[in-house]
Amino acid sequence: MTTAVAKLMDQALSLPCEDRLHLVDQLLASLNAPSREEIDRLWATEAENRIDELDSGQVQAIPGEIVFEEIRKRLGK
Repeated sequence: MTTAVAKLMDQALSLPCEDRLHLVDQLLASLNAPSREEIDRLWATEAENRIDELDSGQVQAIPGEIVFEEIRKRLGK
């Protein structure tokens, strides 16, 4: 990290939270990353699709206890 970037980082971190969020949004937008609104829209669509799959019987829910037990087995815990 260059000195200029380090100085800029220090200045950015000293900003109030709302200003930092605005700065992050602007930086992400400059990278052609999806906007927060786009991400929220995509997640909402995904959630609706998953609900529809459950309601239609295409998929069946797996109880959380079983999911976490499987994770523990995979992690050797």
